Amino acid sequence: MRVDLFDFDLPTERIALRPARPRDASRLLFVPGQGDFADQGVLDLPGLLEPGDVLVFNDTRVIPAQLEGYRGAARIGATLHKRIDLRRWQAFVRNAKRLKVGDLIEFAAGVRASAEERHADGSWTLAFAGDEPVEVLLDRAGQVPLPPYIAGKRAIDEQDKSDYQTMFAAKDGAVAAPTAALHFTPRLMDALAERGIGHETLTLHVGAGTFLPVKADDTQDHQMHAEWGVISAETAARLNAVRARGNRIVAVGTTSLRLLESAADDARVIHPFEGDTAIFITPGYRFKGIDALVTNFHLPKSTLFMLVSALMGLDRMQAAYAHAIANGYRFYSYGDSSLLLPAAAR
Repeated sequence: MRVDLFDFDLPTERIALRPARPRDASRLLFVPGQGDFADQGVLDLPGLLEPGDVLVFNDTRVIPAQLEGYRGAARIGATLHKRIDLRRWQAFVRNAKRLKVGDLIEFAAGVRASAEERHADGSWTLAFAGDEPVEVLLDRAGQVPLPPYIAGKRAIDEQDKSDYQTMFAAKDGAVAAPTAALHFTPRLMDALAERGIGHETLTLHVGAGTFLPVKADDTQDHQMHAEWGVISAETAARLNAVRARGNRIVAVGTTSLRLLESAADDARVIHPFEGDTAIFITPGYRFKGIDALVTNFHLPKSTLFMLVSALMGLDRMQAAYAHAIANGYRFYSYGDSSLLLPAAAR
């Protein structure tokens, strides 16, 4: 499909630079497969779901993966996005034209890494010096890598260290937060439990590739970034039991959705999963692992807007986003939420 079909105009003032406080005070747009949209709040979510439904959260934790340093006199910025092994990470590098294989980059707090290999997508493998775990080095020298549409408008500060983590964050490795879960609080989880709505967790370490623009003119020419994830056998069995009793699996965020779809077969059975996924979901895709989606509002012409258009239909999502813009919803990572419920899932 043509990438420009997924474009829309978004006023810059609709981009949220800070989250709602409290987190569960965000608005929620209910988008059913048919009928009118409904302007709700995140705290209304329990009433929009049915007892026995299960929400699936991503328990990845954002690490301070953005580093600033020098190669000689040249300033170098690096955003780690995928672990290779204990000492090496793949990174997107700013001012990469100043790097060559073997160069040593001096980051803050005595952290050093050598430029080991350049990849076809322009990223580099960085090999970190010393014996300390890289995560320890990042805690010393790194900062939270906020999305460029926020970091380009204001400085990253101490508040972002907590704002940009979900209440489920447990497994270190993400470069970007699974932002749909930022709205969830203990109060909201208690209300969901009281309604009889369960929850499960999986892990997908979100990479910086999630922010990369689609440069191709046609979706079939876009190469999706790979991310590492895991669904345990126990979690897969419990999720399959949800479907067996006639209830719905509701992914919280596109990261949870992408991993569930990577683990599901054509019979809609979810299998245990561990490894990389580069699944790219566009209209025409048949969903196998999920029945509904809680998600924030995404960028024009992004792979994530393509994903939600695959779930609900392009025309339906263009209309939903036009409604959200006209009615003052806040967009992107720190913005408001939506519940997408295809007609077949009701």
